[in-house]
Amino acid sequence: MSKTLADPAEMVRRGAPRLIRSDQELAEYTRALFSLTAKPKPTAADQEAVNLLTLLIEHYETVRYPVPKGSPLEVLRQFVERDGLSQGMLTPQLGCKAVVSVIMRGQRQFTRSHIARLSKRFKVSPAVFFDETSAIPERRNMKKKSTRAKAR
Repeated sequence: MSKTLADPAEMVRRGAPRLIRSDQELAEYTRALFSLTAKPKPTAADQEAVNLLTLLIEHYETVRYPVPKGSPLEVLRQFVERDGLSQGMLTPQLGCKAVVSVIMRGQRQFTRSHIARLSKRFKVSPAVFFDETSAIPERRNMKKKSTRAKAR
C-alpha cells in the first residue's frame, strides 16, 4: 500500500476532500474548483485537485439533482409537478399564457430562448429539453432569391 493511503482516516481528519453532503458544501467545493481552474499556470497537484473536486461535485449533483428521463415536454411536466407550479408560473420562461398552454399540450416545441430560460429556472443542463425531433438549428439556411426569380 502506498504511504499516502496508509491512514485514510488521518487524511480526512487533516481536511482531505470528502463526499459532499449539503448544498453549502457544494458551494464551497465549487468555489475551490473555480479558484483552481482560474490559475494561469496550474501545477500537477492543482490538476489532480481539479479532477478530484470535479468528481465529487458531479457525484453530489447526480445524486441530489437527478435529471428526469423522458421527452422535453415530459421533463418539463415532471419539474412543474415536483415544484408544485401552475402553468401560469411558466410565463416568464415561455411567454404569454397562450404560448404556455400550447406548449404544455404538445402542440408547439420549445425555442432556444425557452430552453435557455427553463434550464436556468430549474438549474439543469439545456440538454434535458432537447431530443432528436426538437433540435433547433443555429442558423436557417435561407437561400437568396436570384434576380431572375424576382423579375418573373
